[in-house]
Amino acid sequence: MGIAAILVIILCMCSLSLTDLDSGTKDGDPFNATPTEVRTLEELEYWLQMFYPHCFLQDPETQGKQAREDLPEEQEPSPVSDFDNTYNYILSRLAAMDQAIHRLNVGHYTLDVKVTQLLDRVSRLDGTLGEVEETMQQISLLTKENRKEIGRLEGCQKGRRVGYKCYLVYRTYETYAGAAQKCLEWGGRMAMPRDRKEQEALADYVKAFFHPGNWPVWLGINDLRSEGLYLFEDNTRVTYFQWRKHFLSSQPDGGKRENCVAMASDDGDWWDNYCDRNMSYLCEFDA
Repeated sequence: MGIAAILVIILCMCSLSLTDLDSGTKDGDPFNATPTEVRTLEELEYWLQMFYPHCFLQDPETQGKQAREDLPEEQEPSPVSDFDNTYNYILSRLAAMDQAIHRLNVGHYTLDVKVTQLLDRVSRLDGTLGEVEETMQQISLLTKENRKEIGRLEGCQKGRRVGYKCYLVYRTYETYAGAAQKCLEWGGRMAMPRDRKEQEALADYVKAFFHPGNWPVWLGINDLRSEGLYLFEDNTRVTYFQWRKHFLSSQPDGGKRENCVAMASDDGDWWDNYCDRNMSYLCEFDA
């Protein structure tokens, strides 16, 4: 104990009465001493600490340490293990995935409803288009029939009637195949003179039509299937011919190059020609 502390103790003792000191003596003290029996400084310190604790001054560090020792110890939080962190992270990710899947299901359901509605509209539209297409086909068929009927009427009104047939010259230029198609569209066929009577009637009509010029017109005769085998457009065999016969040029003379037959308008003779040549054509209709 320091000298300053001893002086403080002595002053405290002097301020107290001997009666107070005698009454504070206790049995069983480790030193079993009274103030008058104190022999050493340790006994004196012990006795004063027991009965006069207010006389002892403690340094700030000791007081702070004692105060800290008197405070209850705070429990440190237990550290979170890596496993717990990983487990919590996985749970959070699973929750996020569940929400995303839910949103995806909602979006899929909405899309499915819209697709169903769209398919229903497309189905109704397809039905409407089918009706329109059917109507257009009917109109086209009626138009074709009307054109054919008009062609037959024009053939007999504007052309030349011979027996049960009517013939009409078209001055538009077409190849042999084009002329055949046009005659069909007008409800007729290419002219097919089957005997002398029809041939002479056609020759007179064509000569009068192009007078005073001389222009060839297509007839419905060709040997495209076999060289030298002439057939009408209806595939029947030609039995009457009106080939041009002249000492300078006799027909047919084109061989395999010229396979389609045309009639000269000045004399009605037949000439073989290239089938892709463009010229006027002659159609026949049923009267």
